[in-house]
Amino acid sequence: ENEEQVSGWGRAAENIRRLRESGAEVVFSVDCTKLKDCFLPEKREFDCIYFNFPHCGRKAGVVKNRELLAHFFHSSAEVLTEEGEVHVALCNGQGGTPADQPRREWHNSWQIVAMAARAGFILSNVHPFRAETIHGYKCTGYRSQDKSFCVEGALNHIFTRSMPLLYFKPMICEIELESQKVSFQVPQVLVDKINRGFLELNSNHPVRTVKEKLTAELRQAFPLQNTDCCLSLLHEGHLNDVCHSNTFWIALSPEETPSTEEMSNGLAKTKFSHVDFCRDTDNNGWVNVQEGCHMPNQYYLRPSLLPYARAITQRGDFLPGTLYVLSGPVFRKCLISPYSMPVFHEVVFVCAVNRGTENSCIQMLVNNIKSSIYSLHQAVSSFKLSISLQEATSFETAELNDFAAFESHLSKIQYFICMKTDTSGFCEKGSCVGIIRTAYYELVSSKLVVVFASLNLDLLAMLICGIPDWRMLWTSDTRFLHQFPKGELRLFKSFSLYPPSYVHDVSFWVPDGEQFDEVAFHTIARQVSGEMVISLQLIDSFQQPETGRKSLCYRLTFQSCDKALSRQEVAEMQLLFRKEINQRLGVTLR
Repeated sequence: ENEEQVSGWGRAAENIRRLRESGAEVVFSVDCTKLKDCFLPEKREFDCIYFNFPHCGRKAGVVKNRELLAHFFHSSAEVLTEEGEVHVALCNGQGGTPADQPRREWHNSWQIVAMAARAGFILSNVHPFRAETIHGYKCTGYRSQDKSFCVEGALNHIFTRSMPLLYFKPMICEIELESQKVSFQVPQVLVDKINRGFLELNSNHPVRTVKEKLTAELRQAFPLQNTDCCLSLLHEGHLNDVCHSNTFWIALSPEETPSTEEMSNGLAKTKFSHVDFCRDTDNNGWVNVQEGCHMPNQYYLRPSLLPYARAITQRGDFLPGTLYVLSGPVFRKCLISPYSMPVFHEVVFVCAVNRGTENSCIQMLVNNIKSSIYSLHQAVSSFKLSISLQEATSFETAELNDFAAFESHLSKIQYFICMKTDTSGFCEKGSCVGIIRTAYYELVSSKLVVVFASLNLDLLAMLICGIPDWRMLWTSDTRFLHQFPKGELRLFKSFSLYPPSYVHDVSFWVPDGEQFDEVAFHTIARQVSGEMVISLQLIDSFQQPETGRKSLCYRLTFQSCDKALSRQEVAEMQLLFRKEINQRLGVTLR
């Protein structure tokens, strides 16, 4: 409307006058879906845009009002500063988020978070719209008439810009392996997680803070020595106790083998490539033997720090009674679930004690770990926390989270370290944060027993700080780390509330006579979606009686924890997923 039309409404003329007297500029004939056209270029950067109770008018249904919101958000993105906010007030139930009480069914709401995501916005806050606190406020415009409408239970939704979805290019990582420079192609699913430096001295990541607090507490009870600096990302050898399909294998390319001259000049740089899904029928798993390629050695990204801990006990300078500390990221292919992480930070404590005293050593170690965790948690949250030492025999395999299940395959485990809060239980999948094992090795004295304690630092940080999604630990959004000043742990406050989720199904025929590798299937889903798939569930299986052919149907749920994710972006991910499983797993799509 133009100024003449607006001035004839109720108190509009008075409000316009008061605004101008206060130094505000009042603009008329503004189309909320074309804001850029309404302002000169030098006036297009707003810190805040408010839209109270948008509506298409008349008896417009939810679909038309969704489109209005979508166009408004796109328009706002063109005139908002990078740190700016968009405030949208809606009547109770319209938004379709859990903040609405009662909540409408999604299909019958305006789906505000999904409409905002199309323009790159995330919902960062929501609070009641209290008309009574605004002097002189009056709501009018019911069905485009000069009538009021109900604002009881109305909500103000505050949106901010999201980090863009990132599509990472293949990455080459260079390390030193056995006094030789080595470069290898990083598995695509790990490209954004290699060399992030969360445990480095200048890091204020909560994972490092948890580790430092733990070691400081243990230093009071044990002579302590850190040994992180010499740990290689690549490990060589066999993993007899672990299914090969859970390991990221790295293959040496024979054509890139360094020459004798390069070796003698110290210029040798061996190149490795990542082997995704190459069948080794002898081991019934995935290994790094390519057709026509002789591989004398097998390399893989370390799935555990345990081999390095064992190596420490064989060193000549290994001191019984000293607690050795190793920490760093470890890498494992795993099924998609809330507590299954393809990479996390592990800390391992190693100590040799006299036979017969290992139980007291375990108890002292656990007591100090518990004391440290209690102290950290009490400083962060008022939720009640319990930590227990559970015997491994009290757990069924199905009750273990991915961390515990994998560790239990490496060697015999005596105890699991479990945590629970007021809202979680010991037997829940995420409760196991550490393991205790003892082992007998040929040490300087046969009277010694080695005690190993392994903790998942990522799970610890999540449980202590109330971080609901492991992916948030890896976000590149600065709003995450800003909540954790160096050396401090705080209760995490999400900056992306009620993110929209999208469901797609995929069905296919499994290749005849082959075992379907579900870990490989889940790993492809992780890769093509950039970890946007939060659930991948088998919902149907069928076998043809005549041919014996087997068909599987899976349901994928896509959702981001920190970025705007639109329906169109998810549809593209789903198409790529179908293409990749067809090419790499040999399935026939239905």
